[in-house]
Amino acid sequence: MTLNEKFKALQTKNAPGQEVRKINKDLKGIVIGKKLDGALVDFSHGDVDAFPPTPSSEIVWKDGFSRGASQAYTEYRGSADIRKKLADKLGRFTGQPLESNSELIITPGTQGALFLALGSTVTAGTKVAVVEPDYFANRKLVKFFGGKIIPISLNYKDSKSENIPDLNQIENAFKNGAKVFVFSTPNNPTGLVYSKNSINKIASLAATHNVTLIVDQLYSRMVFSGEKYTHLCSCNVRPKNLITIMGPSKTESLSGFRLGVAFGTSKLVERMESLQAIVSLRAAGYNQSVLSSWFDEPKGWMENRIKEHESIRDELLKIFRAGNLDTATPQAGSYLFPKLPPLRVDLHTFIQLLRYQANIIVSPSTEFQPSCKDSIRLNFSQDYSSAISAAKRIVKMTEIYKK
Repeated sequence: MTLNEKFKALQTKNAPGQEVRKINKDLKGIVIGKKLDGALVDFSHGDVDAFPPTPSSEIVWKDGFSRGASQAYTEYRGSADIRKKLADKLGRFTGQPLESNSELIITPGTQGALFLALGSTVTAGTKVAVVEPDYFANRKLVKFFGGKIIPISLNYKDSKSENIPDLNQIENAFKNGAKVFVFSTPNNPTGLVYSKNSINKIASLAATHNVTLIVDQLYSRMVFSGEKYTHLCSCNVRPKNLITIMGPSKTESLSGFRLGVAFGTSKLVERMESLQAIVSLRAAGYNQSVLSSWFDEPKGWMENRIKEHESIRDELLKIFRAGNLDTATPQAGSYLFPKLPPLRVDLHTFIQLLRYQANIIVSPSTEFQPSCKDSIRLNFSQDYSSAISAAKRIVKMTEIYKK
């Protein structure tokens, strides 16, 4: 693979947070209707003004700053004191004890953790099983590192199925030489949570076929009422090579601090540290202090945050389904993945029209599944009234541009 091919695989133009914000040549020849009234709503990421960071985050950040060089220049894998506290919290949360010195690394965001994990396990020709749809960077990074993707179907429209993702496809991929399996649960972009049966089956298959598992559990704290969550690292059968990725950036609205963690097999964590030492040295030193507030929110704070998001989710589902946008119910997280009705413009043109005509930014489904060209992803962690108004404008736009 040439350098041009490697960087072409990253394709950041349409990645979340990078949507085209002005009319351009792609809209040439399109008859644009009257602009719809409404304030800008950027569904490509959550709104930290609507859902502010955890209450003590500013205080603990200032504490890190005041400690100066001792906090600025931590070990490459992060402050030993902070890792020790994190290991205890994460162990209690996941049900699996964690050794802070050998099994845990603090990274520049969960994106940094994903880069390090794949960079430590994928080389030219490595076969990697990748769920579709799933987080956009999984597929792009596998290609960047020279890996060969084996796609795994996610039957997200049937959330009660015990074959989500397709367990037969996973087993066949492992039998056919896949050495790494990367996926998210709760799933980004659909909000689907893998069942206990699916998680245990994946763990068992990986152990049998010696496959490395990289699981993104970023939204595992925001699980809606009535849903159950199974941590892969707590399965009875544990794969030899496993990395779990988590962080406080989404549910806790701490994305601006760029903090993530990865934990699991010590030799993989060691590789990740070696790579981090070259790429970024460490997660920002002062910012690491903010992790002291993680899992220590005021009583009732997390429950209230989940309740507020569930309320927005339910209202948006009503609006979209009434407007003929088929939308699966997210079981966790803050994403919706509605399917658009047949339109007389293509997906990317419609997304630009949403921005120009309706003051709405969304992410195209092609970022999460290249073959899916009829859906959009929304992060509904927004001001309630603004989100409702924007959802109604999306439905109106589909009516304007329907076939």
